[in-house]
Formats: sequence, structure tokens, C-alpha cells
Amino acid sequence: MSKHAEPRFDDLIHAPLRLRICASLAPVQWAEFAHLKENLNVADSVLSKHLKQLTDAGYVEVERFAKLGRSHVRLCLSKEGRRAYVGHLAALRKITEGE
Repeated sequence: MSKHAEPRFDDLIHAPLRLRICASLAPVQWAEFAHLKENLNVADSVLSKHLKQLTDAGYVEVERFAKLGRSHVRLCLSKEGRRAYVGHLAALRKITEGE
């Protein structure tokens, strides 16, 4: 993840849970829905609602697959989502550093 992104405040990402989702997905290639739900300590419906907003914006990609006869969902930040997240962090740094 580039440390030198163009600062751009993103209202969609800035919502606390969506920011935490992006922060959780940023360091990994993929994360399973169940793992993300557990780490964020939220209900399925709450996580699904926020993921829908991020996927509708093209920030998160969703992949469904079966493993040992059970269906699973895994998620990742898209290139656009990663760029938006890094830009949002840069904007927050700029705000907090008083630039």
C-alpha cells in the first residue's frame, strides 16, 4: 500500500464501521465474511449493509465459494477501494497534522 497517495476525504469510507472494514481488508489479500464479522464484533445484517455500500461503490469485491459442502464468502479491497482508502488516510493525516 502506497504511503504517498493523493489526499482525498471519502465520506463513504469515513463512516466508522466502513473505515474499520477497509482497515481490516487493507493488509490482506482476502478475508472471509465470518472472520471479518467476528473481528468487528457486528451482526451479519450490519456487516452486510455496509459491505453492500462498499461493493456498490466498487471499493470491495465479493467472491462466493463452497468448501467442504458449505458456502463461504470472501472479500477484498478492489484497486479502486485501496486507492480510496489510502487517499482517505492521507486526508485524515493532513487534517490532523494541520496542513
